Formats: sequence, C-alpha cells, structure tokens
Amino acid sequence: MVDGGLGARRRPTAMADVARLAGVSHMTVSRVLNDHPNVRPETRQRVLDAIRQLDFRPNSAARTLATRRSNTLGVLAVDTTLFGPASMVYGFEQAAREAGYFVAMTSVRSPTPASVVHALNRLRDQGVEGVVAIMPQDAWAAALRTVTFDLPVVAIGGGGAGGAAVGVDNVAGAAMATEHLLRLGHPTVHHIAGPPTWPEARERMTGWRASLEAAGAPVPEALIGTWSARSGYELGRRLAKDPSVTAIFCANDHMALGVLRALTEAHRRVPEEVSVVGFDDIPEAPFMIPPLTTVRQGFAALGRKSLHLLRELAAGTGVASSQRLVPELKVRRSTARPSGPRLS
Repeated sequence: MVDGGLGARRRPTAMADVARLAGVSHMTVSRVLNDHPNVRPETRQRVLDAIRQLDFRPNSAARTLATRRSNTLGVLAVDTTLFGPASMVYGFEQAAREAGYFVAMTSVRSPTPASVVHALNRLRDQGVEGVVAIMPQDAWAAALRTVTFDLPVVAIGGGGAGGAAVGVDNVAGAAMATEHLLRLGHPTVHHIAGPPTWPEARERMTGWRASLEAAGAPVPEALIGTWSARSGYELGRRLAKDPSVTAIFCANDHMALGVLRALTEAHRRVPEEVSVVGFDDIPEAPFMIPPLTTVRQGFAALGRKSLHLLRELAAGTGVASSQRLVPELKVRRSTARPSGPRLS
C-alpha cells in the first residue's frame, strides 16, 4: 500500500468491504443495516463489529432510494426561546433519536400560508417521512391549517393540523392548580393569564374560571401577561396592593417568578399571606424562594406520543386524531392554608 500523504484521497469503505471482513454476503450486511429480524444474533454482531472496525458509514441517499425510507423526520417550528415550545421541540427530538430517526428542523418566519409552504417544502427536499409542527399561536396555526401537504403532519401543542395533534390538557392542569388552592381554604384565586392569541393561555383561563364557578367562588378579573417574568412582576405589584388577595395562579412559571418578587418587595409573605402556583415546572421551579408549586407538562411523553401518531399516519395505519395528555400538579412550599396578614 502506497501512502499518498495528507492530500491523497482514500477510497470510502463500501458495503462489500464490511461483508468481506465479517465473512457474510452483501445482502446480510444490508439486512443488518435495515434492522431486519431474520439475522442470527451472532451474525449480526460480526457485521456490527466489522462496521465499527472499518468505520463504515452507509450512503443515506442510496438507502433512501432502495428502501423508500429516509429515517428522517421534520420539525416545523416558530423561532421562539419560550420554555414550552422549546421543550416540545426537545421532547420530540429526543423521542425520535431514541427510535433511530434523524431530525431535520426548519423555522417559519411569518404566519402566512406561503411561509409555511416554503418551510414544508424545505423539509420535503431533505427527504423527511413526516413532520411535527409546533405553532403555538392562532395566526401560525391558522396558516398551517390552510396548507395541503403530501406528507403526514402532526401538531404539538396549540393549533391542530387537519385534526392530527398532541398536546397537554391545559384545562385540566389549570383546574388542578385552582382546586388545590380552594381546598387549602382560599376564598378565591386570582389569575395572571398568558396572551389571548395563544390557545394554551385561553385553555388555562377556561380551567381556572370553570373551577371557581363550580365551587361557587367569586371570579376575579383575569390579568393578562406576556409569559415573561417582567409582566408577572408588574401585574404582581398590582395584586400585592390588595390585602384581600390570598391566592394567585399564573399561566406559566416565569410570570410566577415575577409575582414572587413583587410580593416580597410588598412585604407580603409567601405562602403565609399569599399562595402562588405556576404552570410548566421549569427546571428552576424547585429552587425559587419558596420552591414553586406548579403544573408539570410531560414534554418527554408529548414527544413519544407525537412520534407514535406520526409513524402511524406515515404507515397508513393511524387516524388523524387530537390527543391530550393529563399534566401533574407538583406541590411545593409556595402554597399553604391562608393565615392572614402579618400584624405590625
């Protein structure tokens, strides 16, 4: 063998090289690569050892042509750093990779059908077998619903895609939070809601209001935030001035963080005077002062459920249904029975 130096081109390892080293046929190597069940375990192991030894990398384009499958799924999302949508992307990506899929992702820049079609076509050009769409606001979801696409699309979170959607039961989650506070003895629960253009925000408000009405409790006017800690802080300052406020349910944890600071600055003790509940269970929630009671969304379960539905639709065995997962209330030290204002 002649060493041509650093600039020399080395012939890529071929499937025939793997077959020769493992002592099997070209077809057996192909079956191992495609995870075919009719391969003896010891033969499969020899092929895998040869693949590792030769650092063989299958030609994905050739495999796609031969099998009509790319093992690639697409993610269509808006450009946001908000915890909920970002965690939905992560949850699906993890589930897809664990199932042996590659993930291609693209973002939509404007809530128009043309922008959505352009983004979907970019994913199709990458050979995806199906797409999950994370379109958390009304305008984006409406644009997605107007589009006809020749591959299965499953929406995660707000906004369905032709009925195929997987999301958290926000109404049930908000009811859990509100009923928890009512059971503790609070006469009513104030609500800091998310933006009304987000289906999740409206659903959480619905669950909060329905729980108060079912209990015969007064229904205060909801305050509208922007999902940010700053908006929670500003609205929390308003609530902190009212001595009758003993319980606050925030539509996400970041707004709850702002509320905790506003109450602290107003010398309203949490949870002795005011109990606070959030929604999401962000990683920082157990480390807030006090640790935040919140509603946990199961983003990993969302990812697995959406992957399962997408694979069924791609195989022609699934129905384009809307599925909701029930969240979990995580009770921590930011909620307690009301003890009344501190005497000076």
